[in-house]
Amino acid sequence: MVMLRVILLSALGLSALSLAVATGGQDKSAADKASRAVATSGKETFTHYCAACHGVDARGNGPAAFVLKTPPPDLTTLARRHGGKFPYEYVFDVLRFGTRFAAHGSSEMPIWGPIFGSMESYDEVAVRKRIQDLSDYLASLQEKES
Repeated sequence: MVMLRVILLSALGLSALSLAVATGGQDKSAADKASRAVATSGKETFTHYCAACHGVDARGNGPAAFVLKTPPPDLTTLARRHGGKFPYEYVFDVLRFGTRFAAHGSSEMPIWGPIFGSMESYDEVAVRKRIQDLSDYLASLQEKES
């Protein structure tokens, strides 16, 4: 029941946010365009599937967070919590296969691998790209060390 609420809030309450994703002004190079496309793709995926719980700022304060038994973690501190380096492999595993330990998130978090798989017609390359783009976006949100 809680999961249904989270998914509904994500689909209904945050779909409008995806319309506000800015693409910026004129691009200066093809590499710039490619980089921007990856960031936008990761941001859109985050907005659609993660922000309901983790918040648009990824700090764990999304509109659906209050209905969860375990508060969603602050995703802007992933690098700090993993020795100062963004944990791409860890993030991939959590997104693809879910959480195995309560300290790494609750079982209330959906296992996105099968969901992304169905969205991408079970094209493994496309699923990996979606997760990589999302991971790159999360890496861009990491708190800077003082």
